[in-house]
Amino acid sequence: MKNLLTLMLLSAFAFGAEPIIGVKSELNLTAIILFLIFVAATLGITYFSAKKAKVGSSFYTAGGGISGLNNGMAMAGDFMSAASFLGISALVFTNGFDGLVYAIGFLAGWPIMLFLIAEKFRNLGKFTFTDVAAFRLKQRPIRAVLAISGLVTLCFYLIAQMVGAGELIKMLFGLEYNIAVVIVGLLMVIYVAFGGMHATTWVQIIKAGLLLFGVSILAFLVLKASNFDIAKYFNSAIEIHPKGADILSPGGFITDWVSAVSLGMALMFGTAGLPHILMRFFTVNSAKEARKSVFWATIFMSYFYVLVFIIGFGAIAFLTGKDVMGGINMVSIELARILGGNAFYGFICAVAFATILAVVSGLTISGANAIAHDLYANVIHHGKISMEKELKVGKISTLCIGVFAIVLGIVFEGQNVAFMVGLAFAIAASVNFPILFYSIYWQGLTTRGAFWGGLIGLVVVVGLTILGPGVWVKSFGFETAIFPYKDPAIFSMPATFILVYLISKFDNSYRAKVDKSGFEMQKFRAESGIGASKEATH
Repeated sequence: MKNLLTLMLLSAFAFGAEPIIGVKSELNLTAIILFLIFVAATLGITYFSAKKAKVGSSFYTAGGGISGLNNGMAMAGDFMSAASFLGISALVFTNGFDGLVYAIGFLAGWPIMLFLIAEKFRNLGKFTFTDVAAFRLKQRPIRAVLAISGLVTLCFYLIAQMVGAGELIKMLFGLEYNIAVVIVGLLMVIYVAFGGMHATTWVQIIKAGLLLFGVSILAFLVLKASNFDIAKYFNSAIEIHPKGADILSPGGFITDWVSAVSLGMALMFGTAGLPHILMRFFTVNSAKEARKSVFWATIFMSYFYVLVFIIGFGAIAFLTGKDVMGGINMVSIELARILGGNAFYGFICAVAFATILAVVSGLTISGANAIAHDLYANVIHHGKISMEKELKVGKISTLCIGVFAIVLGIVFEGQNVAFMVGLAFAIAASVNFPILFYSIYWQGLTTRGAFWGGLIGLVVVVGLTILGPGVWVKSFGFETAIFPYKDPAIFSMPATFILVYLISKFDNSYRAKVDKSGFEMQKFRAESGIGASKEATH
């Protein structure tokens, strides 16, 4: 283990050795030192977590021993991604008030998590969110469709993180973008394959603490520059921004009601369908701690998004009309350099890297769990497989996801990271959430309805996403999009809800009777917690 970590680290730095020598721009020594300190610290956590990750419950859920406060911090760390720190500040910089639509949408989903999901989810599941949906339904078809949907969701989420990471490390070390993406991919494979959920959780907790501290200082510097008069930045925005007074009014970024409602649906309900967030409910030992997790995560994120708003308008005042190194996604980083000097700039760079790496690790372990636990163990082998072999497949899957994430980061270079996360939310809202909601609250749900409704819904949302302007035009280079809207949730989410309902309603098979008869037992466990999995509470 130790030798392998050393080898991979040396390989990562070997990639960067030659390009750094030839960089014309001045490298920031503070940023590089802090970056290396973070990497060393998190690799140390991974090393000590490696022994625990040899047990199934430890690899998947950190043994279920994380407290509500710590899990809330880790959950916030998982959620405050590159889209939050880099993407939303970039959207506020370019669109003003309208740039907050993502922040508001993200937060609006957490009451749904608290009141509809957290307690029942913790009582019904064990390792992945498909455990809940498949509780009383036929295991193989439900796990198959939800695992595939979850993996597609994670792919779009990974794109956002890898693009942000590539630009950041490129700017930090002076490396080529592609090499920067490779380094991030290597590190995330190390964290997950060797440390499992235990290492990933503590990487996220450390990252969340550093991020909240960093943005607090940056927001303070922005306010200090105006003598703590935020109105100064609003007036400045009207004077110097190309949109003028429109930058303080809603409706300029999303101009039609269909797109506005669609994006809102995706962000609100997609939160309750994100696999890497949902699996965090299994890292605590009770429904009470699950509720606490959501409460603390909401507090941390609400504070964070207020600061991002301040930072975005500060960037308008200081960066409008200037070239931002690393592109529009890096306005927060550039603002830190202008207001805080090289030392603070280096710290924010390291924090931004920690932000991305922690989220990427959470996505990777969620994807590996879907492949190993849902597809390999339960779909292919009907659940009749040793935990040792399942964990081996999970670690191999981690490596495969790492390679795939690198490819995605390279292919989608230049995409706005908040937009790409919005697509991930659309898929989660259109497939994962409807099936989970029905499985927990509707006795009439059947295996046939969940499978075919979810599968058709997945095809619809992915198809509309690819045919829309965000991918068809911007990524593939076609002149016009076949589907006119960037966000398909307003069409795809109701389609899944209706299809699942209708197919279940007209399902008169023997299996349908079995599915419905198990609802009362499921309801009892969901509300009482009696009989909940013990493997996740050790």
